[in-house]
Amino acid sequence: MQGTGPKDISRFFVVGINYRKTDAVVRGQFAVSNHQYAWLLEQAPTFGIHEFFIVSTCNRTEIYGFAEQASQLMRLLCSQTEGSLQAFTSLCYIRQGEAAVEHFFQVGAGLDSQILGDYEIVGQIKQAAKFAKTHGRIDAFTERLVNSMLQSSKAIKNQTGLSEGTVSVSFAAVQYLRETVINIEEKKILLLGTGKIGRATCRNMVDYLKTKNILLINRTDEKATVLADELDLQSANFDQLTEELATADIILVATNASEPAIVSSQVDDGRPRVIIDLSIPNNVEPAVRELQGTTLINVDELSKMKDATLAKREAEIPKALQILAEFKEDFIEWYAMRKHVPVFKAVKSKLREIHTSPLFIPLYNHDNSMISTDEKIQRVINGMASKMKEQNQQGCYYIEAINEFIATGTI
Repeated sequence: MQGTGPKDISRFFVVGINYRKTDAVVRGQFAVSNHQYAWLLEQAPTFGIHEFFIVSTCNRTEIYGFAEQASQLMRLLCSQTEGSLQAFTSLCYIRQGEAAVEHFFQVGAGLDSQILGDYEIVGQIKQAAKFAKTHGRIDAFTERLVNSMLQSSKAIKNQTGLSEGTVSVSFAAVQYLRETVINIEEKKILLLGTGKIGRATCRNMVDYLKTKNILLINRTDEKATVLADELDLQSANFDQLTEELATADIILVATNASEPAIVSSQVDDGRPRVIIDLSIPNNVEPAVRELQGTTLINVDELSKMKDATLAKREAEIPKALQILAEFKEDFIEWYAMRKHVPVFKAVKSKLREIHTSPLFIPLYNHDNSMISTDEKIQRVINGMASKMKEQNQQGCYYIEAINEFIATGTI
């Protein structure tokens, strides 16, 4: 893989769009499917990019990576999106260096989510990084960055109330139904799509709506059948979709199609029904909103619905930011020391070269056993690293480490 040595953090960028400046329709134009992601990972070197990963969710599409210019990452991303590079450039935000690192930590903590404290983003980032790693696009910097973010996110979840209450769009959909649909246990619910969001939504409906009058349909029939058997629900084949839509009172769509999975002609019968589109891009035809008796809700509208715990979660932000700052500082310290790896290697090489010299005194443990050369050298390097970290005088400590190794075998 290219560029496996220490990297210049000033060349690390995040470029993206999110819910703050774009609606669900626009975000859908820049959503990245798994197939597109795989192509981008393979073709990245032709754009001059070797280390990167992409986070594409209902809230955002972001590309994190090393480049000479942020525009390289933009061109790579937009080479596979429906939306144009020109449109993306006019809408996107760019963070560089430590600012990009801080942004990533905030995203992972749910501080930058459409629903504050949304913890589902953690799983999405883990999956995105894992996919990039299998294609050789994750190096020491990005792997350490992701792991540090995951640790900070876990600490925030465990030590604050930031993720209490409604923490995801899928749960918000269930809360909306609970608050707006009367006698929901008598309603026929159809869930189209049993991927990650669909499964989470389904489990939330079973747990919080106390109903099992739920029919599951997925393009791959087996996936719907497996989840239905697990939760004691019903499933139907995908080719029965139009037939089942005609009798459904509530329809939830959690698919990942490039074209609408439900069109107006399938539900244009005047029957009162609620349709919730959890997909990005939207997978319900916009014309459905105009049908008599139909209420259509999408992810942006769900995210605006405030629940009683919002104020409590907002009060936890200062605590979360403090935890985040500590983990970010640890990461930056790791990066700073990693920049000195060539110096440490040079010192180790020099010490190994002179370790047979009669000029230095052998070092012994408390039990009078002689300390090995490797252990002796590592002690010198550890002490040197500690002093460099505290006082940042690498040249002085290079000379000092060698002198003291010769004199006593330790510092």
